[in-house]
Amino acid sequence: MIDITGNTITLRFLAEPSDVNFGGKVHGGAVMKWIDQAGYACAANWSGQYCVTIYVGGIRFFKPISIGDMVEITATVIYTGNTSMHIAINVQAGNPRKKERIKTTHCVMVFAAVDDHGKTVPVPKWTPESPEGVELENYAKKLMALRQSIEEEMKPYM
Repeated sequence: MIDITGNTITLRFLAEPSDVNFGGKVHGGAVMKWIDQAGYACAANWSGQYCVTIYVGGIRFFKPISIGDMVEITATVIYTGNTSMHIAINVQAGNPRKKERIKTTHCVMVFAAVDDHGKTVPVPKWTPESPEGVELENYAKKLMALRQSIEEEMKPYM
């Protein structure tokens, strides 16, 4: 199921046996695939364009997801540049017979909107309309500054 509200998209589905790893929990690679799909859906919906992933940062796995859990992935635009969008992704999961969901994973992704020739195109500006939105935009800006420092540090190895 997909819910779309303004700058947010939520995907909900059950974790399936084909998602299991050797430890009996959902494989981290499956979670990363879901994160990319939710991020893409949010970016494409916001921009009205095809979008490409240009950065995934700070992915943090807090708790495992069990087979049969109801998985809820929320992707939210938290900052826009000229052609890019920062999307915060939160994954929650829990027993589908209960209302409680536990946060299992978090990350921020950056997508660029592109035309049919792969050239970046402008995206609509996102403007925070609440204190929480301002806080999320500031979070994205802090992460941008950290990324720049990390990229400088990595230059000799690239």
